[in-house]
Amino acid sequence: MGILFALTALFSWGLGDFLIQKSARKFGDWIALFYITAFAAIVLFPFVYNELASSFSNYLVLLLIAGLATLFAALLNFEALRIGKISIVEPIYAFEIIVVIFLSTFIIREKLTFLQILLVGLSMIGIFLVSTKSFSHFKGMKLEKGILYAIFGTLCMGIANFMFGLGSRTISPLMINWFTSVFIAVIALVYLASNSRLKEIAKDFKENKRLIFNVSFFDNLAWVMFSFATLYIPIAIATSISEGYIAFASFLGLVFNKEKLKRHQIFGFLVAFVSIIILSIITDK
Repeated sequence: MGILFALTALFSWGLGDFLIQKSARKFGDWIALFYITAFAAIVLFPFVYNELASSFSNYLVLLLIAGLATLFAALLNFEALRIGKISIVEPIYAFEIIVVIFLSTFIIREKLTFLQILLVGLSMIGIFLVSTKSFSHFKGMKLEKGILYAIFGTLCMGIANFMFGLGSRTISPLMINWFTSVFIAVIALVYLASNSRLKEIAKDFKENKRLIFNVSFFDNLAWVMFSFATLYIPIAIATSISEGYIAFASFLGLVFNKEKLKRHQIFGFLVAFVSIIILSIITDK
């Protein structure tokens, strides 16, 4: 079951990322973020309202850490992509798997076999290659804008993935998703209100209902499926498998945007794909 959930997260995040890019360009980062989180806050509420009292009284600190980590990850990654070159910034995101492995190993004592570690490493290398359009860009990496934002964004996203896994096991997968979505939606709403942009929410929704529904559905489905996956398999494995969405998103860009992948990207796609398939087969817990 865990593998099925993780693979569903992979494909959902691939579609979600593809649609997020389109939404962010059309609405802006904050409005797109509000739509996605508000959708989850509304849809998931009927499934978690019975858990609210016990969750807030016993696990409020855990929920707040998850919410803050996810919020900072989103903001830092958006800023990194805004001021930096995507060809340098995006490959850095592949390394969030290392953060998750470190946290899950030293905090909750999860153990991976040598073969699992090898396959996780290969999948990470494959994802890195797929998202790297040209290695020549890394020559001036030290001076490149957006690098620090991408590094800290990757750190926060790794923490967020770990907290989602921990929260799913400690509380419930739906509760951790609902609270995080409400937390970010409220902050996004306050930000938009302070910048006199609330009218844009209704206007964009009226004109782009289908896009808003699709991006909200697939992105939230991915987070929920990832959360359920961590109930059955190690958090590091669930993260490694679902991170394959970067390779899948590249495939979607190839098909729908008619983008051309270079040889090392095709090689990376194959390495990531084969590694994730084998990792899925050998992971039976």
